[in-house]
Amino acid sequence: MEPICASGVAARLRSEWDRSEGLGQNHKALKFLGQDFECLRDSCLQSSCLFEDETFPAHPSSLGFKDLAPGAAKTSGVCWKRPTEFCTDPHFIVDGATRTDICQGALGDCWLLAAIACLTLNEPLLHRVVPHGQSFHKLYAGIFHFQFWQYGDWVDVVVDDRLPVRDGKLLFVHSAEGAEFWSALVEKAYAKLNGCYEALSGGCTSEGFEDFTGGVTEMYELKKAPPNFFSIIRRAVERGSLIGCSIDITSFFDMEAITFKKLVKGHAYSVTGVEEVEYRGNLTKLLRIRNPWGEVEWTGAWSDNSKEWSGIDPSIRLRLHNRWEDGEFWCSIKVSLWMSFSDFMKEFSRLEICNLTADALQTSELKKWNSALYPGEWRRGSTAGGCRNYPATFWINPQYKLVLKDPDTEGQDGCSFLVALMQKNRRQLRQEGKDMETIGFAVYEVPEEYLGRVGVHLKRDFFITHTSSARSELFINLREVSSRFCLPPGEYIIIPSTFEPQKEGDFVLRVFSEKAADSQELDEELTADLPEEPVPQESEIDEGFKALFSKLAGKDMEIDVPKLQTILNRVISKHKDLKTAGFGKEVCRSMINLLDTTGTGRLGLLDFHVLWEKIKRYLTVFRKFDLDKSGTMSSYEMRLALESAGFKMTNHLFQLIILRYAKSDLNVDFDNFVACLIRLECMFRTFKTMDTDVDGVVSFSFSQWISLTMFI
Repeated sequence: MEPICASGVAARLRSEWDRSEGLGQNHKALKFLGQDFECLRDSCLQSSCLFEDETFPAHPSSLGFKDLAPGAAKTSGVCWKRPTEFCTDPHFIVDGATRTDICQGALGDCWLLAAIACLTLNEPLLHRVVPHGQSFHKLYAGIFHFQFWQYGDWVDVVVDDRLPVRDGKLLFVHSAEGAEFWSALVEKAYAKLNGCYEALSGGCTSEGFEDFTGGVTEMYELKKAPPNFFSIIRRAVERGSLIGCSIDITSFFDMEAITFKKLVKGHAYSVTGVEEVEYRGNLTKLLRIRNPWGEVEWTGAWSDNSKEWSGIDPSIRLRLHNRWEDGEFWCSIKVSLWMSFSDFMKEFSRLEICNLTADALQTSELKKWNSALYPGEWRRGSTAGGCRNYPATFWINPQYKLVLKDPDTEGQDGCSFLVALMQKNRRQLRQEGKDMETIGFAVYEVPEEYLGRVGVHLKRDFFITHTSSARSELFINLREVSSRFCLPPGEYIIIPSTFEPQKEGDFVLRVFSEKAADSQELDEELTADLPEEPVPQESEIDEGFKALFSKLAGKDMEIDVPKLQTILNRVISKHKDLKTAGFGKEVCRSMINLLDTTGTGRLGLLDFHVLWEKIKRYLTVFRKFDLDKSGTMSSYEMRLALESAGFKMTNHLFQLIILRYAKSDLNVDFDNFVACLIRLECMFRTFKTMDTDVDGVVSFSFSQWISLTMFI
């Protein structure tokens, strides 16, 4: 087994403390790769040099790894230049950020550009990504920075302004105006975050939405929309959500094609308002659609000059036609349009809602979601249990509890909530030939005997005998899977998983609820129910055992590491049902160190008797939980065996145990099983001895800490 890295565990604990202090929020973003924008800029200004980013160099490797790899045809003739080297008067932003600042280049990242374009319609959200005060004129040092949401944290990414250029023009994103570079630099920072430019090729607008806002995205195929879809859209508008919609293209020739009623296929539109108006004695549902590209205008029902407007109250018509309210200032091309909900459902194909967190909403007039986020991980042998098709291991997946308290509205029974499962860092792993895992989740109602409890991890028998209350629509290899549910008030357990067991990955699970709801990770409380073991008197030890010890120990009546190794391996060789390579010297040395009460590095009669009794007890447990009688213990059998032996493990601690004691095939031999249990028992007993006031806290000096850890 690979050794456990103590510094890695310490770094994780340090990170958890920092998060509790607010680090990772938008106003206190993490410094990506440890780079501090202001320090780097000030240093460059003082030395009168322009910043060169060694962490994302002006080198072909920063372009890509396949189609854009060094030497590829698509990168021929590309060089890196600063805007000041090929533009006479470059600007960061001119007259505010607009859709014309975002023109696609030679990279298939239109999904990203559509998300950036939506940001230009919401200045507060834009400036969470693009911080104020950046310029090619004032305090210019060839360095810029941008902030992105990444799996629960905001990250500040620094870049230099050397951009890929061919024939004097930007290779990738550029401004139609030509001298404005904020969008090209945003793209570069996002490429750096994901490893290279080519890592951005292909994706969903929802991914960009989320990384620019920290929100949760829902995707709806309009042909399969739920019955309450208009209500869902209205609630999203009330909460300030970003809402995108589009018309599918069926072939390359469909791209930019214009429908009979002047809608553009393949374009990203936005839904910005909902209304219900009385028309001819009936309530008609309307949606306000914004086309940020602005080239053509809808000509169907409820278009600007259609007859429908004459059939509604003039004051309502005036309000809905107020272009000042729409931010268009009587421009020559109307960017927003009204259409009936029924026409919308016929004309459009897909709708995406990015539900924003409370911190992203600047006005108190908007209703806000209650949200919670939990980082997690699937690890081979400990928490990667696969989906419900694998009942032997499904239960080892991480488990999260959700308590729904109040229905959405009075008189209703249901509580609405969103569950979103996102896998982390998969774009970066493309360069290693890895892609998205297939992921999903299931939701179970908490059984009565576990109501109100947190320190519990439900086991295999529960999931075999209970069906899920809800689940993700499907398992799919997307970065995120999300679903909206409506369930009665109560307590539920969410189980996120990969489709197959033993697939590793990191994830974040997010829960958005319309009304206040409690949620938390379910995990065992770290406890040890150990039997009292009074040290026996020599007179209490069986004479037969004394004789055996005398024979084994020799004339010095002590057992050292070589003798213990010989004894244990002779004993274990007689148990043909156990598969083991035998007790190694290091394992035997650990046993003696942990049980030696004299400090001599050897075991006397009494110490050896304690060890012998433990090994006999552990052999009984091992055989009981070797469920498949393989002679070794699988990782999930190991967790059950540890609990039977009196130890309840948190997921993280169990991961460390598997890393330390399991073989490469994730099975645990009997010798490692014994070593693990003895070490655990010693650790618990040592802590209990030192926790004199029984408050669960022990203080050490540095010298005491080193002495204890070196011994154990």
